Amino acid sequence: MPVLKFDAESLEGIPKSSCYKLPSKTMEEIEHTCPQPRTTLTEPAAFADETSCQCKAPHERLTIVQARFGTPIDRPVRVYADGIFDLFHSGHARALMQAKNLFPNTYLLVGVCSDDLTHQYKGFTVMNEIERYDALRHCRYVDEVIRDAPWTLSPEFLEKHKIDFVAHDDIPYSSAGSDDVYKHIKEAGMFVPTQRTEGISTSDLITRIVRDYDVYARRNLQRGYTAKELNVSFINEKKYRFQNHVDKMKEKKQVFQERGGRMLQALSPRQSPSSSPTRERSQSPTFQWPFTKTSPPSSPKAASASISSISDGEEDEK
Repeated sequence: MPVLKFDAESLEGIPKSSCYKLPSKTMEEIEHTCPQPRTTLTEPAAFADETSCQCKAPHERLTIVQARFGTPIDRPVRVYADGIFDLFHSGHARALMQAKNLFPNTYLLVGVCSDDLTHQYKGFTVMNEIERYDALRHCRYVDEVIRDAPWTLSPEFLEKHKIDFVAHDDIPYSSAGSDDVYKHIKEAGMFVPTQRTEGISTSDLITRIVRDYDVYARRNLQRGYTAKELNVSFINEKKYRFQNHVDKMKEKKQVFQERGGRMLQALSPRQSPSSSPTRERSQSPTFQWPFTKTSPPSSPKAASASISSISDGEEDEK
């Protein structure tokens, strides 16, 4: 996935009010104590309440130009990305990878909405909030996870976590009575778009499961799950178990046929290909004496009779 780049044309739509001045020399004298991007992948990312930014140095929000040219080593660009992240998949990971690579020194905070908030605005999830929090902690691009993230980002939330930019795909996200929940973020010049990965989404995965429900139900029954756990009726349970039994019988029959075929092939002699030419033996021409081998004909009458009998035999053969 290519890293997004910004040029003069891409910054034309940013309001002038969102352009902040570089920190003055007096401000730079105060050392930043912001959490740094993690450099090791041997441990999961921390939760926000464990690494809340208590930096006392002035934390003026950066512009895209400032962030692109680099910041002091003790002042990473704080980028925020939020979502539900149900059934965490490669599409989620690619979006976070883009957010992480937006700037040379990025500290990526990821907000994950709780079950109550998600069920209220979007619907039921497959994974509960604890599972979704933990999935994000084990993504290599994430530096910090914010649990129970808000559905709409307020100025207080942005200030509390000292967020410089918000990364999300640029498709208007209508929810909670708004045509686009990121509209005020875009107007403030804090929005940085990422690209969606086509062909993969949580809805697509759920659709596959619903479409092939019978196959997965049969598989899990075979693996020891009960019909109650799978919410399968008594009749369907019997049907699935019967189908599994039939499939096993077919597999055994196929294995038996394959073994029998291999045994016959091993026992039968190998034959030459039917297309290979056959070699005929060359035989020297032999003369068949039309008379008996014991003695030549004793008289012209006998010879005449023998020749006559040969002629009769040839006529019968034709």
